Amino acid sequence: MIDASLKPVLDTLQIQNILPHRYPFLLVDRILELEPMKRIVGIKNVTINEPFFAGHFPGHPVMPGVLILEAMAQTGGLMLAETENNLQGKIVYFTGIDRAKFRRPVIPGDQLRFEVDMVKYRHAICKMDGKAFVGGNQVCEAALSATLIDP
Repeated sequence: MIDASLKPVLDTLQIQNILPHRYPFLLVDRILELEPMKRIVGIKNVTINEPFFAGHFPGHPVMPGVLILEAMAQTGGLMLAETENNLQGKIVYFTGIDRAKFRRPVIPGDQLRFEVDMVKYRHAICKMDGKAFVGGNQVCEAALSATLIDP
């Protein structure tokens, strides 16, 4: 578990100043570590109040894998945003995913920890490797790509 007394690198309000996502689609609660151009670590607290649990699945709530990947991509997008110091007027777009694997279900009460490493960065296009953990157990991994665009 994460030590709640540690000050995050980015809190929810700072994340909202960087990403355009809002409820119910902002899927990163805080950033614990950030090395621009290298690595980022983010947290998502999963609660039963998430709107997707109403239909996925009644009586057996499981976080959809596509939303785990989206949260991982948002975490990577924050790294890309911090790498590009001047994001005025730019939006980070998730452009691809490869080698996605899901290891175990994510359920209410879990805390997802995303670890995303930059693999390649050139001309506002990046490739990243991401992993998601609950406790010490890996629940998901994927190769992600993203780019910066003018809206």
